[in-house]
Amino acid sequence: MEATQKHIIQDGSSMFYHQPSVKQMDISVQTFDSYCTLESSSGTKSHPCPNNTNITSSTTSFSSNGSPVSQSNNNNNNNNASQFSPEDNNNSPLSGSSATNNNETELSLMLKDLETAMMEPDLDNNSFNDYEFGQHQQQQQHRAASSAMYRSMEMISRGDLKGTLYECAKAVENCDVAMTDWLISQLQQMVSVSGEPLQRLGAYMLEGLVARLASSGSSIYKSLRCKDPTGPELLTYMHILYEACPYFKFGYESANGAIAEAVKNESFVHIIDFQISQGGQWVSLIRALGARPGGPPRVRITGIDDPRSSFARQGGLELVGQRLGKLAEMCGVPFEFHGAALCCTEVEIEKLGVRNGEALAVNFPLVLHHMPDESVTVENHRDRLLRLVKRLSPNVVTLVEQEANTNTAPFLPRFVETMNHYLAVFESIDVKLARDHKERINVEQHCLAREVVNLIACEGVEREERHEPLGKWRSRFHMAGFKPYPLSSYVNATIKGLLESYSEKYTLEERDGALYLGWRNQPLITSCAWR
Repeated sequence: MEATQKHIIQDGSSMFYHQPSVKQMDISVQTFDSYCTLESSSGTKSHPCPNNTNITSSTTSFSSNGSPVSQSNNNNNNNNASQFSPEDNNNSPLSGSSATNNNETELSLMLKDLETAMMEPDLDNNSFNDYEFGQHQQQQQHRAASSAMYRSMEMISRGDLKGTLYECAKAVENCDVAMTDWLISQLQQMVSVSGEPLQRLGAYMLEGLVARLASSGSSIYKSLRCKDPTGPELLTYMHILYEACPYFKFGYESANGAIAEAVKNESFVHIIDFQISQGGQWVSLIRALGARPGGPPRVRITGIDDPRSSFARQGGLELVGQRLGKLAEMCGVPFEFHGAALCCTEVEIEKLGVRNGEALAVNFPLVLHHMPDESVTVENHRDRLLRLVKRLSPNVVTLVEQEANTNTAPFLPRFVETMNHYLAVFESIDVKLARDHKERINVEQHCLAREVVNLIACEGVEREERHEPLGKWRSRFHMAGFKPYPLSSYVNATIKGLLESYSEKYTLEERDGALYLGWRNQPLITSCAWR
């Protein structure tokens, strides 16, 4: 879930200092209809199995009508893909099977054959010689493979998409070429980017598995991050997601509330934002500071952003400075902006322009999970950045992160964690964006799918999505010398008010001074502050 910000931002001037609200600021962007499909046929290194050239389904993409398309069998998919009714199998929200009557008959016959094979008598263990022992091992391996095939066919016959995806991931991890190829062909008929939440997520998880085999996960992630769609289109998609779900608003406004509280008596305020993007987070805070009792402080923002983000902005960070400068002038806030087009791994103290006499606030909005830690590189930029910031003696440091455990998790547990986390996100999108919403596919593909593909397809330095639960972040902040800065009850009340305009299925929990936003009691994003 990236922190690219929208351009239409509701007023938040009354949010932190109990002042009357100001009119909405409308900096709209144009909407486009087209979107770019995922391609997994080429790229750089990911995590292939040995001899992966034997995988026939090595290229999968999704057509504009939302159907999965195998480029090696693209003449048959339109006839095979159909809509399914939801089923609940093993407490999982699953989609029904798309198999025709002929396919069901074929599966039944295959199941009977497997049952017969699995019922073959054991060899007499007391009469083993070397040859017989080898034969016994082969028989055991055959039975294990037959058991996996039997289990998979049962899942497919009852439409257990979640279980079938897991079996395919297990086959990929085990480099079981025949099983992987067969399961991919079955899954291509079960997933759809225009179906139910699990079908839609399944389409991108399947893409991740195919990309893992084809070693193309990194190229997909990079292309979706900085090449397609056009800048205005991407901003439109992020704006739609921003309005459809409260995740970004929750993160931005909780962080802003902590900053407003920490600098409420300061005359000179310096904010260092480690992912400024469009600068949209600061609109409500600048308005709030402009309405502060006793007059506004002098505000300086240092905006750090990956140079790749200039594509979405269609220009450099100076555009962000100009936009925020005009707003600050309207609000009567003395303002200065400094843009730093840097990757966070390149940040050093001398590049931050810290001055004596300023109250310093540092913001980490959904960005630290992109920093490689000690499990990836000896530089350990994740902890290095925290130690660097601590040396600046900030008044407050805000952290917003996804509540997921994918950083050091092995492939299969990471696959399950990705499925559970993003399924909740896809389900929450359904509340606001109808299935026939013309831009919903674009929103999910360009704002979420690239993360899913990167999590499943990539390893090592190429895996940029490395989430950690809040407990792990707490340990890192404590080791860097920080102490918790509990969010105020007013921030909590503000977020509760924000959630009133969304579904009652969203949950908000305050725990140890931090806020957890969840869907159906599953925490998805957390916000906390430190000093």
